[in-house]
Amino acid sequence: MNSKIPSYLYERSNINRLILFTAIFALLFINIFQPFNSRGWYPNITDFKYFFFSSLIILTGMLVVVVSRIIMLRFSKTHELLYWQFGLFILVEVLSMSLFYTLFAKFFPRIGTERDIYEVFLQSAKNTAWVLLLPYSILWLYFSWREKNIMLEKLAIEENKTEINKKPMIAFPDEKGEIKISIVLENLLYVDSADNYATIHYLNKSKLSHYLIRNSLKWMDENLTKNSSLVRCHRSYIVNLDKVKVLRKTKEGIFLEMDAINTPDIPVSKTYYEKFMAKFSQYSV
Repeated sequence: MNSKIPSYLYERSNINRLILFTAIFALLFINIFQPFNSRGWYPNITDFKYFFFSSLIILTGMLVVVVSRIIMLRFSKTHELLYWQFGLFILVEVLSMSLFYTLFAKFFPRIGTERDIYEVFLQSAKNTAWVLLLPYSILWLYFSWREKNIMLEKLAIEENKTEINKKPMIAFPDEKGEIKISIVLENLLYVDSADNYATIHYLNKSKLSHYLIRNSLKWMDENLTKNSSLVRCHRSYIVNLDKVKVLRKTKEGIFLEMDAINTPDIPVSKTYYEKFMAKFSQYSV
């Protein structure tokens, strides 16, 4: 009870929605259910006149809510609005509107019938509580649901930004499965091999670097190229397609120029040509 209520309960736009929705709900309630047997007070008036007078009563009674919410809004600007204070505002609204409807029923009685004011007040308090608390509860649930959706959307956007900003890395293990080096994919140029050793060529602070690891190019081809821009183009080479600057066809064959200085032209062999071109066409679109 001493904790602060959510801010969406006293935001200006939500207060406007609450007042409008409550007024419509109250108008429908009094015309459909006709509390206090109010329709019998004036048996000779038409339905239109009853609707007109009930509308005036509701609008006048809603002034209580308007005044209450204005005071609440101003109070929240200088103080933290706690649950018990929020509940007190609602209680005052219910009692004030009940008093208003009681006085109306007292001064506009059914002809020839005298009603006990205490009984009328109890009935008025009961019906007023329904008229206010039902739309209040509906809107509070809606506001809470909307607030959670907004928070979830913000989290989703932040996660997407994180995923976009997160740079994928390629981990290179040795033949025993122990990771020896991990490289951001956008810095990886190519891998060449000789026997059971592979040399990883990459950019480190814009400078060409390399790292020797004991593992086969076959293992790398089977495990590292499936969901990445890496592709095997030769029995001795795996290249990063994102770093291929030029594909050049000559009489001697097909060669790749990498987007880094001091790198050799890398051949594409006939054995891997179709596999290479299939993946290359995806990345060259």
